[in-house]
Amino acid sequence: MAERFKIIPSVYLILDQDGKTLLAQRFNTGFEDGKYGLVSGHAEEKEAFRQALVREVKEEAGIQLRENDIKHVLTMHRDCGDHERADFFFTASAWQGEIKNMEPSKCDDLSWFAPDALPENTIPYIRHAIECYQKGITYTEFSW
Repeated sequence: MAERFKIIPSVYLILDQDGKTLLAQRFNTGFEDGKYGLVSGHAEEKEAFRQALVREVKEEAGIQLRENDIKHVLTMHRDCGDHERADFFFTASAWQGEIKNMEPSKCDDLSWFAPDALPENTIPYIRHAIECYQKGITYTEFSW
């Protein structure tokens, strides 16, 4: 029997505060280095997406999220050329701790930006996701 098609699941946090969104500038990762993205990561096998987000946010930004404070806001099906991804974007209504760059070997900057004034070097699909979120769009396809 042929192996089934597989898709890579990724989770992202669209964290807003005082009208601005938290972005992380990628560094030394091998993917979109020098560009801004969201605090994010891959879900592991047997890991629920909200659990993956809680883990990744703690690892990258040093804050603790509670699953009850997390809301799904967007799903993106993305064609990456040699593979496809299912990207799940969430917001958080509350968090514990202070935001801090916990991975300086992978992140040059962790800063807040107005959604209508994102840095020019924002990753294109991240810019699209933030635009969808601002417009209340909950599903999108990118790069098809």
